[in-house]
Amino acid sequence: MWDSIIAVNDAVNTFVWVTIGLVLLIGTGILTTVITKVFQVTHFGHWMKSTIGSIFHKDVSSHTKDKGSISQFQSLCTALAATIGTGNIAGVAAAIAFGSAGSIFWMWVAAFFGMMTNFSENVLGIYYRRKNKEGEWCGGAMYYLKYGFENRRGLKHVGSVLAVLFSCFAVLASFGIGNMSQVNKIVLNVKDAFPIPALDKTVLYGDITLYNVVLGLVVMLLAALIIVGGLKRIANFAEKIIPFMVILFMIGSFIIIGVNFANIGGAFGAIFRNAFTAEAAWGGAVGITIKTIVTWGFKRGVFSNEAGLGSSVMVHSNSNVIEPVRQGMWGIFEVFVDTIIVCTITALVILTSGVVNLDTGVMLEGLSDATLASAAFSSVFGVWGSRFVAICLFLFAFTTVLGWSHYGSKSFEYLFGTKAVKGYKIVFTLMIISGALMTSSIAWDISDTFNGLMMIPNLIGVIVLSNTVRRITKNYVDRKLKGKDIEPMISAIPEIQAEQAAKLKAGIEEIDLD
Repeated sequence: MWDSIIAVNDAVNTFVWVTIGLVLLIGTGILTTVITKVFQVTHFGHWMKSTIGSIFHKDVSSHTKDKGSISQFQSLCTALAATIGTGNIAGVAAAIAFGSAGSIFWMWVAAFFGMMTNFSENVLGIYYRRKNKEGEWCGGAMYYLKYGFENRRGLKHVGSVLAVLFSCFAVLASFGIGNMSQVNKIVLNVKDAFPIPALDKTVLYGDITLYNVVLGLVVMLLAALIIVGGLKRIANFAEKIIPFMVILFMIGSFIIIGVNFANIGGAFGAIFRNAFTAEAAWGGAVGITIKTIVTWGFKRGVFSNEAGLGSSVMVHSNSNVIEPVRQGMWGIFEVFVDTIIVCTITALVILTSGVVNLDTGVMLEGLSDATLASAAFSSVFGVWGSRFVAICLFLFAFTTVLGWSHYGSKSFEYLFGTKAVKGYKIVFTLMIISGALMTSSIAWDISDTFNGLMMIPNLIGVIVLSNTVRRITKNYVDRKLKGKDIEPMISAIPEIQAEQAAKLKAGIEEIDLD
């Protein structure tokens, strides 16, 4: 059965990623960058000031009275909870192992354009969001596909179909990228770093032991306690753990890079040299083409920051923000932190530590993509290196599971209604155990496929609605940066537009705060 699943998955994966996915992904990123006049560069100071620079402002970090909203900082942390996961450690290691150091360069390229793809998704998410029967904000690709297309000649039914397809693929992806692959990496790394012979000796099948089951059950129970509380509980957990885990990982990483300071130049040299090498001899396998290098960089970049998937929009749309562009800027910052900062640091840890030969790409004997990061940390911290990585991966992957439980539930809600969400949450929680019992390669391959499938309808939506993004962005820049007295573009729904515009006129930038 597994052989059949793998064969079908490989065929779909190749079509989605190699045939059309990469062209669509980078094309959308270039388009959104051009129509916003390279906003991520030309307004760098403004979006940095409006995001990390405003982190201690009450209107950004304070919790809201509105039960259907969370603060801007909580929405960022929840989105980062879903994006900062195994892709930032194991994903970077896999990109280097199979796509050469040059794949890191293409991760940067994907992130640069992905900033504006993510910006556009979040702008559209806020602009087309609406409230459900329980008073919660609902937004995401399915909503801007359905409602953004309905007034466009000949596209009404197309938008509805794409919205359903996106929601179906997002539900499936929540079990892949947001569940199985994350739990799989938790189990593999914890088992390696904290061996318990009594559990490891009881083999169930293949490499799967009783330890897998125990770890899977522990993660499942911990996740259930938080998921059952809904978005508010997930957001409260995320805003406390995300800053801590990022800082913890960066401190450990900077120590490794500092110890191997002399190799930093060689690491960057390998990244740029292999990025443009048509035929690279990497890892001892002559014939890794530029196409392979680019594909690995883009696939792992998207796995890491999710720009283009339309996933994080579903939590950004719950923000208490009124201005669509303000939430769009948090989307830029999200990709910047996830890939430009965290993934780059991981890459430097691996490439400066000596676990990979920078000329040939050959890894030290006995290492694989799954153990590269642990070996890099162990080169300085000894046995506690692998334990440190296991702890970081546990935190990263666990928060990703929580974030994706929300994405999947919102997609399921769109398909089957609010009452059906409880059933989804139960199935999602129970499926956690399956990730602990799967082999690593299957979990990752299936996740890649689901990512690509949900990416396609979302990117079609962003392209079709790109002029709306341009108009909203221009409206914001004209009002906020050029001081023009014009009517704001806030919502596609007249009632919400009028209500929120009145709040802006009264000097209120956010929905009710505590």
